Amino acid sequence: MRLPFIFSMVLYLNSAAVAQPFADFVYENGRFYTVDETHPFASVIAVRNGKIVYSGDQFPVELNGPQTIHYNLHGRFALPGMNDSHLHFMGGGFSLLRIDLRYASGKQDFINQIAAYAGSIPKGEWILGGNWDHTLWEGRPLPDREWIDAVTPDNPVFINRLDGHMALANSLAIELAGIDNAITTPLGGAIVRRPDGELSGVFKESAQNLISRVIPEAGMEMKLIAARAAIKHLLERGITSVQDMGSWSDLTVYKKLLEQGELKVRIALYPPLPQWKKIKELKEQIPHSPFLKVIGFKGFMDGSLGSETARFFKPYLTNPENRGLWNEQTQPPEKMLNRIHAAVKAGYQVVIHAIGTEANAQLLETYVQISGKNTAGHRFRIEHAQHLRAQDIPLFGKYGIIASMQPYHIIDDGRWAAKKIDPERIKTTYAFRDLLDTGARLVFGSDWDVAPVSPLWGLYAAVTRRTLDGKHPDGWVPEQKIKLAEAIRAYTMDGAYAEFAENEKGSLSKGKWADFTVLSKNPFETDPVELKNLKVLKTVVAGEIVYESDESELTEGN
Repeated sequence: MRLPFIFSMVLYLNSAAVAQPFADFVYENGRFYTVDETHPFASVIAVRNGKIVYSGDQFPVELNGPQTIHYNLHGRFALPGMNDSHLHFMGGGFSLLRIDLRYASGKQDFINQIAAYAGSIPKGEWILGGNWDHTLWEGRPLPDREWIDAVTPDNPVFINRLDGHMALANSLAIELAGIDNAITTPLGGAIVRRPDGELSGVFKESAQNLISRVIPEAGMEMKLIAARAAIKHLLERGITSVQDMGSWSDLTVYKKLLEQGELKVRIALYPPLPQWKKIKELKEQIPHSPFLKVIGFKGFMDGSLGSETARFFKPYLTNPENRGLWNEQTQPPEKMLNRIHAAVKAGYQVVIHAIGTEANAQLLETYVQISGKNTAGHRFRIEHAQHLRAQDIPLFGKYGIIASMQPYHIIDDGRWAAKKIDPERIKTTYAFRDLLDTGARLVFGSDWDVAPVSPLWGLYAAVTRRTLDGKHPDGWVPEQKIKLAEAIRAYTMDGAYAEFAENEKGSLSKGKWADFTVLSKNPFETDPVELKNLKVLKTVVAGEIVYESDESELTEGN
């Protein structure tokens, strides 16, 4: 028996609707830079279930349904959501809640700020955070506990230099830690002493653990407050994904936020490499979520240039006896080699901090040595890769080693690096151009809270290399500048590749997550010097607006 015509049409229309569901959101009249070579620009993005179902210039009317929400971008420029490939999420969140000494201009300003902060908190509470930078101070003296003891008699203090590789303790903190002048320097650390042999209060690298071990751990509620502050801070800067060099304890915080629907930034967590085997007992606790994953582990080769603990082949200009320190994880070197190989063989990615020339050369040698031994597709990474020998640079491209770097460090370090290392080493400092020209994959991050997290400042630094003191208007090591499109790719598509997520995000392509950020101006039509002054007007994650500035002109309609 033939079905009535009208009934047949109803069945047809219903089946068509199932085959072609409508879009949830449509963002139109925009100027989207897609970072997709097949169609670099689009004016319309349509979203269903958080993913892009259309990216182009002519919106398919069949995607428009009665519940579809349309947003008019009024010609604003948009980029894929920025992926910060190296930061410290919880450390960044806590830095927003603690004392910030990043811009203390000298000894007295340093003391005054600490005194004011101590007066605002209860007696007995630890003063943490800091991010002080002695390179801003005349004569560049390291701080001394004597500076702050008088203004912090009732509060233990342990405040780090902005690179996190050394910190200052006051006398009360040293007393609580049970330390005296007879203390033995731990492996991979250094304790700064005055000329008379007394402790100055400055502890470097692993020696910081002598103090940090007695600091009470923050409770879950305080951790959640810090994490929420971090999420807000990141979204306001157009960052939708991060690769977090964190700890196993952070996983509990992120899971809680995920369960409550508050985790609006995608996190790839990299716990410490020495604890990689712990994943066996915690694996069941790791959610299968597009917002949270653990795919690898982070290790250390050496320290930092600012703390003079980065490991070089030649000594620092400031001290002919000092070539920097090997991290405790790298002593002896075969321990690091074995640990890396074991984690890789088990199927996990390793990302290793290396800053000095010798640290980078040793790590590259390690990667080359184990490359091909059941490591196909592993995607080795060097975090920072700041100071490289010219002969080592081609190894990145040849062996597929990812250079995970932070552009802001260029314009910061460039103010004072020439006082620590010679011109020959500086030629290949932050060698972006050479790395790209020899086939390396370059990915960008901030190292927050070591440096400000803004990708716009990162783009500015990569393209101009103009130092913060204004003394290099044409750029510090200008031959290493890169183009804006290359810098954007390092923050987006290649950043996604670095965490095995290039098929899920990194470009505004059909089938990927609808994560993007809307800017106040088109960066390609902006003087490179002004890139840092652009503003984020809107951040979208999985198609939903999660941040909108007061200056946004977005309008909604159906």
